[in-house]
Amino acid sequence: MNAWQTLSLYLQLPYVRYAIIVGVLVALSASLLGVSLVLKRFSFIGDGLSHVSFGTLAIATVLNLTERMWLVMPLTVLAAVLLLHGNRNRRINGDAAIAMLSVTSLAVGYLLLNVFSVNANVAGDVCQSLFGGTSFITLSALDVWLCVGFTALLLILYILFYRRIFAVTFDESFALATGLRTELYHLAIASAAAVVIVLAMRLVGSLIVSALIIFPPLCAMRMFGSFRRVVLSSALIAVAAALLGILAALLLETPPGPTIVAVNALFFLFFSLFGRLFRRRRV
Repeated sequence: MNAWQTLSLYLQLPYVRYAIIVGVLVALSASLLGVSLVLKRFSFIGDGLSHVSFGTLAIATVLNLTERMWLVMPLTVLAAVLLLHGNRNRRINGDAAIAMLSVTSLAVGYLLLNVFSVNANVAGDVCQSLFGGTSFITLSALDVWLCVGFTALLLILYILFYRRIFAVTFDESFALATGLRTELYHLAIASAAAVVIVLAMRLVGSLIVSALIIFPPLCAMRMFGSFRRVVLSSALIAVAAALLGILAALLLETPPGPTIVAVNALFFLFFSLFGRLFRRRRV
């Protein structure tokens, strides 16, 4: 059986189609948010929130909630607010705040699963939560519609407030002087990143989901200097990496999360090399 036949058989399964749709939409949303986060040096927020999501998922597991997202999402958004506040607080800088919150979340989450988990295979549960594993087979039509709704809302807001996002990203002092509420925009971006991380947890895993936020913008920045071009190319790179990663995982029978991240890393190496050659030719 060749690769095309294998993929056609997999595509007949509903959860595989759900995984592809969710993966592409989440990657698209993460790439749009990632451009501003990386340029503002706020990418640490995505990494911290991915750790926090593991702790909140552990709480939901201990409480035996069937719909864990309704607990995990608000707590992760709250963590985004706390991380952003910690970055602005002179007493506790951003690096210290993320270190305390992320490490504490991982430790408490693992402790809760060990003490209260009814499943004897605690190590397997932790691995599934951190790296995705086969948990993507539990994706439902509700997850797909949540991703569709969130991505559509994010695209609409991004288009409507594009100039303001551009201003806040590149010249916050000027944007503040013109009357823009920069804190509100930072809060909105961090909260949206928290939602993306929660939506992507089952597909990619809570520990490495921040790679979807970081890698595509970095790839695009190796090629382009225009904000508009970076945003557009980052979105295309993210979608391509997610799609190729899922298809490669199906063919190679590897976990989808690490495979998607590995494809993103390969893209980064490629664009770094190609971007350097491109700049040399222009000189």
